[in-house]
Amino acid sequence: MIPRILVVDDELSMREFLCILLEREGYEAVVAPDAAEALLLLENNLFDLIISDVQMPALNGIELLARVKAMSPDTAVLMMTAFSAAEQAVEAMKLGAYDYIAKPFKVEEIKVLIRNALEKTTLKRENFVLKQTVLQRDNFCGIIGSSPRMKEIFALTQKVAPSSSSVMIQGESGTGKELVARAIHDSSPRSAKPFVAVNCGAIPETLMESELFGHKKGAFTGAVSDRPGLFEQAQGGTLFLDEIGELPLLMQTKLLRVLQEREFRRVGGTEVQKSDVRILTASNRDLQGQIKEGGFREDLFYRINVVQIFLPPLRERIEDIPILVDHFFHKFAGAAPSGDIITPAALKALMNYQFPGNIRELENIIERSLILDPSIVAEGNLPKQVFSGQGADATSGVDIPAEGMQLEPLLEDIEKQYLLKALEKTAGAKKKAAELLGMSFRSFRYRLAKFGLDAGEE
Repeated sequence: MIPRILVVDDELSMREFLCILLEREGYEAVVAPDAAEALLLLENNLFDLIISDVQMPALNGIELLARVKAMSPDTAVLMMTAFSAAEQAVEAMKLGAYDYIAKPFKVEEIKVLIRNALEKTTLKRENFVLKQTVLQRDNFCGIIGSSPRMKEIFALTQKVAPSSSSVMIQGESGTGKELVARAIHDSSPRSAKPFVAVNCGAIPETLMESELFGHKKGAFTGAVSDRPGLFEQAQGGTLFLDEIGELPLLMQTKLLRVLQEREFRRVGGTEVQKSDVRILTASNRDLQGQIKEGGFREDLFYRINVVQIFLPPLRERIEDIPILVDHFFHKFAGAAPSGDIITPAALKALMNYQFPGNIRELENIIERSLILDPSIVAEGNLPKQVFSGQGADATSGVDIPAEGMQLEPLLEDIEKQYLLKALEKTAGAKKKAAELLGMSFRSFRYRLAKFGLDAGEE
């Protein structure tokens, strides 16, 4: 595809010169005499590069740059001016300009800048396409994962989706059982019909029958009108019964009859209603253990357990953590920064953590971290439990005085000493010092500023 470049300059001679130059280089050139017209063109066109003058009437180039970055963040902008001013250069670069060139310029100089800017834009777009391809490959109906076990689950889900067979999804709390149920429904012939989910443990036992099958007016105190139940609401679609192990034995008997006969009655009603509902269930309990103890009906178990999908806990699929972090980062922070989204130390801590709360806990951890620092997931913003129990000898040689101690000042002093030691080892080179400590340069500068040390650029 031929790169498209927009030239914005109030001087006709400069517009004509750049238009000829760009077309000779094989680019498609579009010109605008001012920022207002350039913004109109941007509303309906995508440009790979914008070359804009700074000094223009009404809206100047710096203001145009800010508008462009708001409208099209990935479009490279090259600023040019006849007045070489350091303040303008700094302001332009802060706003996201690719580079800044002073008039009059050499033809070869601007050709190199244009070529380099276009290469950067192309690379960013290729990376975006690649990332989307990877995300699609590792994302099945909202379920994120690239580990072998998750790929097996994706394949099994796709196999069972077209049928109407009952599926039991088992796994610890927070592993994404409802996501799998939704994926089965969305990939099935019933996808255009309702998907109704209910947590059986959240419904009082006295209301369970009415909730599932509905009731007639006057069936019991408080039944002031006819009300359809979940089976009616899910007619033609899918009913997902989460935590089915919480169902009382009496309700298990009634549910079994509905599954066998494909019909039910509302509470207080006499009319038999046909049921065309696919049943998906989930539990984090050992249902076979409940059967032995008399807490769950064996015949119901075999009725709902035609196909079983077991979701592994996150600690058994740690290779999925990086793409899950990426997914949650975009969910809570929006567009990712140009650099890393997580420091190496933070990623290592998460990879070593056991995650008793599974994916739900990881999601909460990422959300918490981004509230504290929206630009990157840093180890300093992770909750304390992430760092607990990661090594058998992590506290060897550590003692607490009988009179107690102040931990925070001690930790701050240790952190400060490591910062200074890293700077000493790298002869003051801050980027190298940050790498030595396994953190991003941004995070390193933040810590320098925190302790009143020199946080300026190198």
